Amino acid sequence: MSDFKALVLREVGEGKVEPRLETLAATALPEGDVTVAIEYSTLNYKDGMILQGLGRLVRTYPHIPGIDFAGTVERSDSPRFRPGDKVILTGWRVGELHWGGYAQRARVKADWLVPLPDGMTTRQAMAVGTAGFTAMLSVMALERHGLRPGDAEVLVTGAAGGVGSVAITILHRLGYRVAASTGRPSEHDYLKVLGADSFIDRAALATPSTRPLDRERWAGAIDAVGGTTLGTLLTHMRNRASVAAVGNAGGIELKITVLPFLLRGVNLLGIDSVMSPPDERQEAWGRVAKELPLDTLDAMTSHATLADLPELSRQILQGGLRGRIVVDVNS
Repeated sequence: MSDFKALVLREVGEGKVEPRLETLAATALPEGDVTVAIEYSTLNYKDGMILQGLGRLVRTYPHIPGIDFAGTVERSDSPRFRPGDKVILTGWRVGELHWGGYAQRARVKADWLVPLPDGMTTRQAMAVGTAGFTAMLSVMALERHGLRPGDAEVLVTGAAGGVGSVAITILHRLGYRVAASTGRPSEHDYLKVLGADSFIDRAALATPSTRPLDRERWAGAIDAVGGTTLGTLLTHMRNRASVAAVGNAGGIELKITVLPFLLRGVNLLGIDSVMSPPDERQEAWGRVAKELPLDTLDAMTSHATLADLPELSRQILQGGLRGRIVVDVNS
């Protein structure tokens, strides 16, 4: 194998990192039984934190970030994959504890890989990425807890972000009515195209509820914000409704009474896409390929190179990006 290009994080001081485009020898790759020639990666909120050196998600430097990628198997010591197979990787703490997808090559465990679904390209898979995969897991969890089309609206917070954009698109395709929460009115037209039926100003949910139970509004919710927003929306859930919690952009503390759970039977569902088991991953990616309209996916996707990522990482942490960013690691 030849040398490869990568975006390498190097520690330049306590709590400070610097991303650099470097050329590395193939022998530098970590242990693993499958080597993948990466074609595309993507940018998620967690990637933004890692690129900015936040959260102590990375403990050892130098490091290659990028929590997901898609590409072609180049070499395999596993019977599950052969050279030429198209594969996807999300989660398993790749890009955190293990070198990730912001490179032209990766070496990983075969168990971490999912075959690319029929009819989907590697670029489309990374337009979905961890964010879209998490959105699909959230929809599946809500369905398992009784959500059905025809109920009241389903709320999606952080609506213009990656998880929110894909969640709205999938829910609309499945026949749900969707309420989109965003602090950017300029994104309403974009969200309408994805399938949003109504809008909730982010500030309305960012204010703590004054009552332990408030007016029943939503039949389900996918929350990417956490903090006060999650606490407030829980007081507005309908009887037996469920909330899929997927993020903490608004904080990690949750201040709420137990009354939504005891008096309305509300379910708070934690969505862990990082350690999702293989059978669940297969099901989720199969449903994404079937239920996510590719023309809508294209409409929510923009493109970037490895050199663009340091600046884009700052923007995603500030809530300045919308939809999905596909990273072409070979350009």
